[in-house]
Amino acid sequence: MSAEEGAEAARSCAIALLAQVKAACGGDLDRLQRVVKLVGFVNSTADFGDQPKVINGASDFMVEALGRCRPSRTLGRICRQPALWRGRGNRRHLPDQMTRKPVPLPRSFFDRPIAHRALHDLSAGRPENSRAAIRAAVDAGYGIEIDLQMSKDGQAMVFHDYDLSRLTGDTGPVRGRSAVELGAIGLTGGDEGIPSFAEVLDIVAGRVPLLVELKDQHGAMGPHDGVMEKATAEALEGYSGDVAVMSFNPHSVAEFGKHNTSLPLGLTTEAYRDEDTSLLPAATRARLRDIPDFDRVGASFISHDVRDLDNPAVTRLKDRGVPVLCWTVRSQEVEAEARKIADNVTFEGYLA
Repeated sequence: MSAEEGAEAARSCAIALLAQVKAACGGDLDRLQRVVKLVGFVNSTADFGDQPKVINGASDFMVEALGRCRPSRTLGRICRQPALWRGRGNRRHLPDQMTRKPVPLPRSFFDRPIAHRALHDLSAGRPENSRAAIRAAVDAGYGIEIDLQMSKDGQAMVFHDYDLSRLTGDTGPVRGRSAVELGAIGLTGGDEGIPSFAEVLDIVAGRVPLLVELKDQHGAMGPHDGVMEKATAEALEGYSGDVAVMSFNPHSVAEFGKHNTSLPLGLTTEAYRDEDTSLLPAATRARLRDIPDFDRVGASFISHDVRDLDNPAVTRLKDRGVPVLCWTVRSQEVEAEARKIADNVTFEGYLA
């Protein structure tokens, strides 16, 4: 195992550790006032000298997730054969989130454009992510991209924003209302309430491919309670159509992969410019910009910001044969340029 692989394993340990802390805090990490010290032991051979690089995987994650109460660090070394190699037949044992085999995207995700938040058009009474927009996209034969947020009672709801105010006549966080309450809140510009993911699956019924984006539930792209990922996987049980699941948050992708091993996973990616993502810590933006979690989470594609398709990280993945989708294309001219790099486009505001 290289020092880099060791750092990834240490990061996974830190994620698991922070999940235990969050559980002990009743699910609210804001209750965590201070981390006094992070102690790490590297199980290594006597000639290995890069223990600090390995532990950096854990401490860098802690700084990324808990910058306000970052810990000091103590390093220890245990000189013997690494524990990850122990076991019958000397087989390597790695954490589950590092061993999920990537599932290829079905051909249907390449043979037609993908309607961003479905085929929405307010002038025609079809708000984004609405049942009407879903039906219109199905009728037109487009693929469909939708967003999922979580209700107060743990149901996956098809809605983009974290707050209700932009898309409805109501206010407050989506996660503060039950699924029934959300279903009764009318979408501005339409004649229907917020749909559940289960409803949308019933409408699509496998007729066109469905690209599902899990919205970050942590707030800073860190690990969280995993309720939405589990609810999404449960809603998809028994569904026979083509579906792919993605998120900006790599932890969310890995978490969904624990509950479903048959669907393709992807990362929603971008340049993380300061003006676009100012609420994220600078260290988080700098890290995600390079798409470092692609292999770790078992991803098989990316969906990248159309304005940043010349990103070296995109080029590196494309050179490996990784499919590149892109968002959000709003004209035929931009689509023509995007297709010089991207394998497909997610569009809105015109008919691709």
